[in-house]
Amino acid sequence: MAIVVSIFPVLLWRMMAFQANLLQAKGIQVLPPVNFTLTVSALAEVLLQWKPNPDQEKNHTVEYNVEIMTPEWEPYETKKTCSTRTAVLHNGFSARIRTLLLYNNSQIESNWVTAKLQAPPGAVETSVTNLSCVIYTAIDNTASLHCTWLAGKEAPEDTKYFLFYRYNSYTEECQEYSKDKWERNIGCRFSNTYIKTSETDEVIVIHINGSSKYTAIKPFEQLFNPQAIEKVNPPRNVTVFLKQNNLLIMWEMPASSFLEDCFEYELNIYNWKMDYRQILETMLNSFSLSIDDTCRYSIQIRANRQSWCSEGIWSDWTEPLHIGKNQPRTPVDSKAYTVLIALLVFICSVALLTAIICRKYHLWSRLFPPIPTPHNSLKNLFLNKSYQRTRNFTSETETEIGSCCEDLGSYVEDLSSDVLEDSYNMNY
Repeated sequence: MAIVVSIFPVLLWRMMAFQANLLQAKGIQVLPPVNFTLTVSALAEVLLQWKPNPDQEKNHTVEYNVEIMTPEWEPYETKKTCSTRTAVLHNGFSARIRTLLLYNNSQIESNWVTAKLQAPPGAVETSVTNLSCVIYTAIDNTASLHCTWLAGKEAPEDTKYFLFYRYNSYTEECQEYSKDKWERNIGCRFSNTYIKTSETDEVIVIHINGSSKYTAIKPFEQLFNPQAIEKVNPPRNVTVFLKQNNLLIMWEMPASSFLEDCFEYELNIYNWKMDYRQILETMLNSFSLSIDDTCRYSIQIRANRQSWCSEGIWSDWTEPLHIGKNQPRTPVDSKAYTVLIALLVFICSVALLTAIICRKYHLWSRLFPPIPTPHNSLKNLFLNKSYQRTRNFTSETETEIGSCCEDLGSYVEDLSSDVLEDSYNMNY
């Protein structure tokens, strides 16, 4: 089967060559078009024009095979003698064309005719770089266009850049610029445009040229798909309910000219108590989730179009809605908590490392040497002296007590004698 498939194109080519030779044998010639020209008809738009060869016979059907060579290869066929193509032109443009003669289900080609547009003048690396654009669509479907760029690496400080945009046949120059520290234009804003993001076959042309006293500034062009650079509006009318431990979230589609089924959503659900965040996806306009009803939650939603509806740029998050019992921890508290944990981990790590080093190199015994115990002879000496002192103290105490007792006895005897003598005298 593979052999048959590989042989078939060869047979077809030989058959066409045979028919071409047959036409040439009959005196029928295929001549290339004449007066093939390229003209810039608008920003990033080229008009291709040509005329049939006047010597070509009129009795046969003629078409034209066109190939765009630069900036990107694009082949197509047409029966007309003119066509337009949208392409960036800052690096030039080239194309070629030939005549196709149709005869009895065969096709005979002429030689190619080529035309070229030279690149516009300008010094290398003076054109803008990093061009990016975003479309914002309002509720009434009016679109604003915002573009930013960087000045060329070799662009002088006095360079002035000027931006133009084209959509369909409408072209407009920017009137509202933002500037860098050298007062060079590096951004542009169109508050209201004719751009319709619902039109899928159109492109936006951005053209930026410039001027300087010191050198020629090379222009720059870029094509954008309106749907790809549109920043989708956030979902509307977001509501949250808590029923027992079930969280129910409902919302409406963003303001847009696209259908409701085109959108997808991301939910940002944050648990303040557990410091835990979930990013969940859905294509519906409601979402239910089982949660811990003792915790406090913050809910945000954003939207985008699905790929089959020309995916754009994700919308901003909606304002957070809070639900639950616990008070939310402020960002400052969260940062302080994080710093405290990091500090504790650092201290524990240093302490553990110090202990390992001290144990390995026996530093504890050097820093805190053990206190030596007294010798036994010194201990016995202290004990003997203490015993002798106690013994002497006891003997002296006994002697003093005996003396006191003898004196007290003598005093009592004298007192008794005096009392008896006084009593005797009174009787007589």
